[in-house]
Amino acid sequence: MTTAVYPGSFDPVTNGHLDIIKRSSEMFDHLIIAVLNNKAKSPLFTTAERVTMLCEITAGIKNIEVESFDGLSIKYCHEKGAQVMVRGLRAVTDFEYELQIAQTNRVIAPDIDTVFLTTNLKYSYLSSSIVKEIAAYQGDISAFVDSRVAAKIMEKYSHSQNCGSGAEA
Repeated sequence: MTTAVYPGSFDPVTNGHLDIIKRSSEMFDHLIIAVLNNKAKSPLFTTAERVTMLCEITAGIKNIEVESFDGLSIKYCHEKGAQVMVRGLRAVTDFEYELQIAQTNRVIAPDIDTVFLTTNLKYSYLSSSIVKEIAAYQGDISAFVDSRVAAKIMEKYSHSQNCGSGAEA
């Protein structure tokens, strides 16, 4: 049985991520979506919220597991007995960065291969950062994320705009 890990921050999970998830789940016997708990960043969603969203939108895919992790993704792959790490590519700039990481991981763990999947062209421009920026200005993000994710994003931004604002005298 081949186990693959698809690590990422998924803050928030986009349709581009979901494209890679669905395609990876067809390629491997078991796919673990590994949500990085990066203490150095200030994400929009907590790690638990991101895991919950991923569980909700992938519920119909039988060979998927969603977990969070801390630290090096290659170490996590070893802990899970994975043979493959999946990485998504949107553009050449992604490839340069991801190739460097994959080559470094290969030195650290020669028993784990990295597989690059190019995203569907209709998502090649899409990033979590773009989605958050559009949402912050109350823009329509329905073409970029699952409707359940969109609702949670808009809820976060509506709360942040309402915090601290009081009625003026």
